[in-house]
Amino acid sequence: MHTIRNTLVVMDSQQPEDLILNRARMIASATQSHLHLLVCDKRLKHSSYLDDMRGALAKEGFSVSAQQAWHESPHKTIIAAQQAEGCGLVIKQHLPDNPLAKTLLTPEDWKLLRYCPSPVLIVKTAMPWTGGTILTAVDVGNDDIGHRVLHAGIVSHGYDIAQLAGGTLHMMSAHPYPMLGSHDPVFQLKESIEDFYRTQCKTLQSEFNIDDEHLHIEEGSADLLIPQIAHRLNAALTVIGNVARTGLSGVLIGNTAEMILDTLESDVLVLKPDDIITHLEELAAPAQSPTAQAALATWPYNHHNHKL
Repeated sequence: MHTIRNTLVVMDSQQPEDLILNRARMIASATQSHLHLLVCDKRLKHSSYLDDMRGALAKEGFSVSAQQAWHESPHKTIIAAQQAEGCGLVIKQHLPDNPLAKTLLTPEDWKLLRYCPSPVLIVKTAMPWTGGTILTAVDVGNDDIGHRVLHAGIVSHGYDIAQLAGGTLHMMSAHPYPMLGSHDPVFQLKESIEDFYRTQCKTLQSEFNIDDEHLHIEEGSADLLIPQIAHRLNAALTVIGNVARTGLSGVLIGNTAEMILDTLESDVLVLKPDDIITHLEELAAPAQSPTAQAALATWPYNHHNHKL
């Protein structure tokens, strides 16, 4: 979080701007980052609106620029601007998706979370972060090197934000139900599964000063437990990873980060593993060859699935 130098703020002239700009101000003040305001629209002119927003922020002492752009869809427009401006964070307000439309079309915010190379902060609430609860959600059942790096990144971001906001850091992980037929006896009993998950969390607890009281290991599905625990803790922000599940399973099932957007009552910061970030940056490169353009167009269907 401390390394962010440019922040992309997605504006919508049809929505009140206080919610998203308050988050942008807070982050820019803490990180000294430049704010780049973006309106995604190919029809109406928003220059007057953007000039007003830019002028107000500049008077407050922020470094700020603005643009209106359009590249086929909102998520592609956002990613193009993020790449062009070198933004280390995208901030966007989320509005609940129409349930019927969501069964027919992949929501734009889902696509943004899947394909944006940088972390994405989805703003959902006016709840202040200052003095609030910051919840980090990790899947310590996946212990390969890629997941370990992702887990460390999730908790590190949560730790930084808790420090900046004077908040309290919590960590959670959802573990599976016992499987009596499992070849590993650890996964045959709830108690041994929970002990295993708690042991897996020890390194992160030690590194980021998280005591057992602020660790939550519970049985169930992550997409159900994360909103429940965030609600119980009255979390102001939930930090989660997204490993960009692709292919048919991604289309039909979605990723945990996507599925909890509408049910979470907190803001959501979504991070990705480094290898996926590198791949997405290659696909989103401004000067794409025809081969790269074709790969981007078919990417959800031509790569191996990644599970969260």
